[in-house]
Amino acid sequence: MAATYRIAEAAALLGVSDDTVRRWIDSGRLPASRDGGGPAVVEGADLARVAAEMHEAPAPGVTRSSSARNRLTGIVTRVLRDTVMAQVEIQAGPFRVVSLMSREAADELGLEVGVRAVATVKATQVSVDVP
Repeated sequence: MAATYRIAEAAALLGVSDDTVRRWIDSGRLPASRDGGGPAVVEGADLARVAAEMHEAPAPGVTRSSSARNRLTGIVTRVLRDTVMAQVEIQAGPFRVVSLMSREAADELGLEVGVRAVATVKATQVSVDVP
């Protein structure tokens, strides 16, 4: 089942206002749909695409800002799996987090592009949880 997000959820994951997300929907930058008369929802894969576009990697040696928290909620923008390991990329507001984990762990968590995830950072280890 594909993940979908309401406008407020999408805005929080992207680190922008609800109005910005609505403008992106109106301009066609971010596709959205409505089931019946319900609220507008955005597909997780579309949200992940926009998140990745917003925060291209900075030049080497340049940082955007510093994070004082160790739990970063975001959206999965890329998952690379081989037979043993998985590389999971999460865009959490302005922060791009990359985690290496066992393929089994990634599969058990259901980590796919567009899924909301929480990166927990402690020293040199990054753990990923699903809320």
